Amino acid sequence: MADSRSFTPENVNKLKAKFEGAGQGHVFTFYDELSQGEKEAFFAQLLKIDPDRVNTLRDLALNPPKDENAGAAAVLEPLPESATASILDSKPEDIQRWYNKGLDLIAANKVAVVLLAGGQGTRLGSKAPKGCYNIGLPSGKSLFELQAERIAKVQELAAQKAGKDASAVLVPWYVMTSGPTRGPTEKYFAGKEPLAELSEQDNKRRLAGKPHFGLAAGQVTIFEQGVLPCIANDGKIMLESKGKVAVAPDGNGGLYKALQDEGVLASMAERGVEHVYAYCVDNCLSKVADPVFIGFSAERGASIATKVVRKRDATESVGLIVQKNGKPDVVEYSEIDAATAEAQDPRQPGVLKFRAANIVNHYYSFAYLDGMGDAVNRLPPHVARKKIPHLDLATGAQVTDVAKPNGIKLEQFVFDNFKWVSLDRFACFEVKRQEEFSPLKNADPKKDAAGAFESEPVDGPHTSRSDILSQGKRWLEAAGATVSVEGVEVSPLKSYSGEGLEEYKGKTIDQETL
Repeated sequence: MADSRSFTPENVNKLKAKFEGAGQGHVFTFYDELSQGEKEAFFAQLLKIDPDRVNTLRDLALNPPKDENAGAAAVLEPLPESATASILDSKPEDIQRWYNKGLDLIAANKVAVVLLAGGQGTRLGSKAPKGCYNIGLPSGKSLFELQAERIAKVQELAAQKAGKDASAVLVPWYVMTSGPTRGPTEKYFAGKEPLAELSEQDNKRRLAGKPHFGLAAGQVTIFEQGVLPCIANDGKIMLESKGKVAVAPDGNGGLYKALQDEGVLASMAERGVEHVYAYCVDNCLSKVADPVFIGFSAERGASIATKVVRKRDATESVGLIVQKNGKPDVVEYSEIDAATAEAQDPRQPGVLKFRAANIVNHYYSFAYLDGMGDAVNRLPPHVARKKIPHLDLATGAQVTDVAKPNGIKLEQFVFDNFKWVSLDRFACFEVKRQEEFSPLKNADPKKDAAGAFESEPVDGPHTSRSDILSQGKRWLEAAGATVSVEGVEVSPLKSYSGEGLEEYKGKTIDQETL
């Protein structure tokens, strides 16, 4: 039987019929003008696009289903106590129990990690994937390297607790990239050739390191999130050129479909994975495969759990994890009025009632992810109206100077399925911001002639570097050391979360890295 995905006249005609049946047959307008190679490349792109799904998502975005509470103001409440816990006020014995349970699950090879790493460092002045970025630590380590070392260390801790050989414990790492970042990410992880997007110094350091940062062969799987076609105002799929559809990444909510389409769920099932830790690449403090969080979530029997940090103040621009109309949800700061934002917790004077700031750090039971099935196609898309360069179907000319929004880009958010989970299968875990959340979003401000920043750095390389150095100093001082420098970079291979530093008790630390 012929492969339906092979480039044959019969399969091309079938694909044309599929697009025509969905009212999107115009994408083949210039097909006959293409060279053989261009036709084959176009065919390969179109195979990855389901025009009926695109139509469904477009209609969902432009005509969202009516809310059962339509016409009434949304009822917002904090999540019930039964669905929450906080490391700030949990009993030490509870935290230790969760930690032990998480380590046991890791030692049993029941835990996998998924990294959302589709972003580029454009806003940071880098053309490389954001995970390759050097935030300026004394070691020169990139985000990817720091996170790989945390995986290696937690494996070691789990193996020690279980009395196993270190090589017998493995946490598979599934790295989700985007089209532009997949190739460079694969090259960077392999560590065999330089990246044109990196500095000579960063390339030299990477090439001197180990493939996959020392993790086991086959432990790292790099896959790619999907894209969605750009849609013209008349509802038609837009062409970028005569042989290419105009597309945009499908957002971090594309994770769920990518897990299915890229064979990740099948890989997890084959490995016997039962618990999945997911996080974003731009958080330099992320406790990758955090055993406390995994143990807490597993103990609660959660389908989905999410980490949060306490909102700094009522005006901080962050999304919040709440109970909206009786269901778990995320609301953006712009959706909350001042009175709601400023409301205080009646049980804790001086503490905000709505304070659970979303940091996009989640737990999933494998059973939940594997059971989503066709639900991934119903994840509600969000619309961004954009000026989209395109091909004029009437003339065949490319239009690059677009005066006003002429179409929409669709994207999905990773938290848009929270509302599908019942409160008894959802959990929220509050952690310390200074220990677990330092996002890398913005370039540092310019410096004046004296070397001082012209404005306060916010969520940039400077704050990321400072937060890691401050964390190391706290850990060492808690272990009984005296730190005479401003901060210390403690390698994740030395300590995962402050443990194992007893050797420094009574010593003075006068260096910036250990």
